[in-house]
Order: sequence, then structure tokens, then C-alpha cells
Amino acid sequence: MPKSQKQKDLVMDSIVYLLLSIIALTMLYPFYYVLIASFNKGSDTLLGGMYLWPRSVTFENYRIFLEDPKWMKAFLVTVARTVSGTALGLLLTSLVAYALSHRDLLFSKFYFTLIIFAMYFSGGLIPYYVVLRSLGLLNTFGVYIVPSMLNTFFLLIAISFFREIPGELKESAHMDGAGEFTIYFRIILPVSMPLLATMALFMGVGQWNSWLDSAYFVQSENLRTLTFRMMEIINQSNAPMDSVAVANRPGGGVTSFSLQVTSMVVSILPIICVYPFLQKYFVHGIMLGSVKG
Repeated sequence: MPKSQKQKDLVMDSIVYLLLSIIALTMLYPFYYVLIASFNKGSDTLLGGMYLWPRSVTFENYRIFLEDPKWMKAFLVTVARTVSGTALGLLLTSLVAYALSHRDLLFSKFYFTLIIFAMYFSGGLIPYYVVLRSLGLLNTFGVYIVPSMLNTFFLLIAISFFREIPGELKESAHMDGAGEFTIYFRIILPVSMPLLATMALFMGVGQWNSWLDSAYFVQSENLRTLTFRMMEIINQSNAPMDSVAVANRPGGGVTSFSLQVTSMVVSILPIICVYPFLQKYFVHGIMLGSVKG
């Protein structure tokens, strides 16, 4: 390779690495700032000028957060809805997908038309509210779980995935006397782990971050989620009120902003802990479902 070409490649690689570094820094620094702000005295953070590390280190923000029953209750509700919503969503979506993956299923075109229509068109917020009310889900924990149990996007991906599983596996199981549920639980699910992990990741993150249902369809303070509390404190947060709160709070130092960033750290921590274990399935699962479709 000519020397001039090597120099051009080196310059281009340097520009690419520089741009990627700037983009990475732009994306990661807000998370870092939230982290250091959560360990800094709230009243000191309001003074500004803190960029790289906590200026007045304290664990008071986390102590207030953990001792406040409102935040802890919201955290537990969010954990409960994420675990149960993801598990039931995975079960129902994969179960329906397995049934629809049978090419000889009666009225299969009608079912697919219904799914595609439901995926692209929505009745709107008010009809959705009326349906939830008629089902008795308003102001109950079920409003977080039931509407999201069937995910039409992952339903289509799962159907494509299941159809590519060799039919000989199911035929041999049938010859051994296995029923459809036995085949589904003991043969189909174990060979579909990449797909299930991808679905679990997306459904779990969606459940964890969701706050609109808590705002629109729940009135009980005992059923509020963590993200709703975060939105609530963001809307209430402003510097003058924080100054008054700090002056009047015993022990001082904790502001609504410091509680806000602390709740952000607590809310993203479980996702960060779980993501590395599911990352290897992430792209692989999506590609399997899409390419084979």
C-alpha cells in the first residue's frame, strides 16, 4: 500500500475516533453528572460549578430516599410490575406466537390481519380508558400488567422464529405421545433462549420506565411507580423552593434536585446490572427473528 494512502487512512481513523469519543462523552457525561450529584450535598449542588467529582460528599440523599416510605413503596411497586409484567408478557406472547406459528392453523390469515391492524391503529386514549374501566382495571395493580401481556411486535418476531425450528423435533415429540403444551415448554422454549432474552430485556425496560399508566389510570398513592415519582418531583423542582426547603429541613443539605438525581441512580441501577447478562442475546435474538422471517 502506498505511503500516502496509509497517511490518509491514519488521518481518517483519527477523525473517526475523535468524533466517536465526542459522541460517547456527550452521551455518558449526563449519567456521570447525575451520579456525582447524587453523592453531593444538595445545597452545594445548587451553587453550580461542579463538573468532575462531588464537592461536598454525603450519603444523606440516599438516606432520605431509603427512609421515605413514599419512594420505597414506589420502588417496590415498580419492581413488582417489572417482574410480573415481564414474566406474564413473555409467557402469553410466546404462547400465542407458538400457536400462530402452525402453518395449518384455521383462520390464520384472519388472526394475522387482526394483529397487524391492532399494531398500526389505536382506538385512542379515551376508548382505551373506557375499556380499562369496563374491565375493572382502573386504579388497580392489574392496569400495569394486563394491557401489556400481549406484545404484537414481538409476537410477529416470535412467530417467524418458531417457524424456523425444525418440524422434526415436534413430530418426534408427537410420536412419543407429547402434547402441545409439553412440546412448548420442554422443546420450544429451551431452544428459543436468545429470542426470550431479547423479549425479556425490552419488556422489562418498558415496564420499568413506564409512567403514563400510573399518571392516567391510577389514583391510589400506594400504586404509584418510581418513574411517576421522578416526574412528579421534576415538575415540582425549582431553586427558590429548594432554598426554603433546605433552610427549614433538619440537617439540611437535601434538595428536591438531589432527591431527583438519587432516584435516577436508583432507577437505572437494576437495568445496568441486568443488561450485561442479556446483551449477548440482544442483537442475536432480533436478527434471528427478522432474518428468518
